[in-house]
Amino acid sequence: MDADGDGRVSRSEYIAYMDRGFDRMDVDGNGVLEGDELPPGAHRVTRVDHEASLAAAFARQDSNHDGFLDARELAAPPRAR
Repeated sequence: MDADGDGRVSRSEYIAYMDRGFDRMDVDGNGVLEGDELPPGAHRVTRVDHEASLAAAFARQDSNHDGFLDARELAAPPRAR
């Protein structure tokens, strides 16, 4: 996740890393997960919605509100919404 190797993860690094899963699932590359790209019962997801969800998750994990996730924050259980 730490693309620049500074020992902490910025919001943009976090989103870029987590987008890799979205990209693998987005077989047709249209920026939307739908139909056969999704597991049964899942709903359509756009890249914009996916990244908004990731940004919100990042903000919840950034317990000291410095705009970065350190090792402790990354290892912590996900914080509730």
